[in-house]
Amino acid sequence: MMTDQELESLAKDIESDRVERKSSASDGDKIREAICAFANDLPNHQKAGVIFIGAKDDGSYAGLEITNELLLKLSSMRSDGNILPVPSMIVQKCTLCGSNMAVIIVKPSNDPPVRYKGVTWIRVGPRRDRATREEEQHLAEKRRSRDLPYDLRPLTSASLDDLDLELFRRVYLPSAISPEVLDENDRSIDQQLNALRFTASDSPGHPTVTGFLTVGKMPSDIISGAYVQFLRLDGVDLSDPIKNHHALHGPLLDILPRLDDLLEINISVSLDITSGPMEIRRPDYPIIALQQLTRNAVMHRDYENSNAPVRITWFNDRIEVQNPGGPFGQVTRENFGKLGITDYRNPHISEVMKNLGYVQQFGMGIPYARKELAKNGNPEPEFIVETSHIQVVIRSRP
Repeated sequence: MMTDQELESLAKDIESDRVERKSSASDGDKIREAICAFANDLPNHQKAGVIFIGAKDDGSYAGLEITNELLLKLSSMRSDGNILPVPSMIVQKCTLCGSNMAVIIVKPSNDPPVRYKGVTWIRVGPRRDRATREEEQHLAEKRRSRDLPYDLRPLTSASLDDLDLELFRRVYLPSAISPEVLDENDRSIDQQLNALRFTASDSPGHPTVTGFLTVGKMPSDIISGAYVQFLRLDGVDLSDPIKNHHALHGPLLDILPRLDDLLEINISVSLDITSGPMEIRRPDYPIIALQQLTRNAVMHRDYENSNAPVRITWFNDRIEVQNPGGPFGQVTRENFGKLGITDYRNPHISEVMKNLGYVQQFGMGIPYARKELAKNGNPEPEFIVETSHIQVVIRSRP
């Protein structure tokens, strides 16, 4: 947290490359580009960058009214999924030099390069610009000395030969990088993998956990629990007859669409022809809710400390989804599932799923699921939160 004295000093410093000023919040793209640039911290200040909303380029007050709606709008830029990985930032209202301003304080990222809509932005002196290939490489090099999350660590037991490079080029690369950058891209495949954190900067030739899970030929060969187990039972107990069973192995690029298909074909739809002049189709479960809750399990599970898969058990009256790993970070047993409370055990796997379109907005999976279940007439989902696992019970519509 920066003091008012520090902020006021920066507000007066017209030449500082740690400062950007905006008269209003009308140009959300430019503000997000600035957040991205400060998170990348190319000059390596190792200090926060600050965006003053309500200040003119000369440092004078712009006369902007600082409302709660404005502060919420600015705060939402952190987790709307357009800036990846998610930046560490604080939004607050301050009185500086006798005037009210909204202030965005952006901390340098532990995992650069940070991109806004697939483009890496940096500060070059007093202006912001797109990063060149060399500048992106420099940002990637900064990851070497950081305490990395598990999903960014190198898998020394795997090599580039264990990755499906064609799948990476054909499917993932265009989903993660903007078309304009790809059009001018003359990077080698090794540079592309490294820039997207699929290979480790400090362990050349080895994929990261994220790279291996996303485009590895068979991730569960090394990360034992990296698959989804689906069990459909004809009854309400685990001892009842098995109708079908699937073990979804392979990269996330393969598992996620197969999981969607599996959920879709197991939903039963009834026809109501008595409630009105037109027939009404009613599924026993809304597909969007099942997608959100199963994707959450894949995204937030503990890949480091458990060999158990994500388990989906479909009974006649309910579905149980269980993922290894209890609450993480600021999420606790007491606040689990509350709107606005979220944290990421696997921030880069989360980034992959957002790039692929399986996550629309971070922190909204459970609220979306609750909304869809209520709209379909299903009971509220039930969450069982333990230190070793999290289980959600989704009950069929009566």
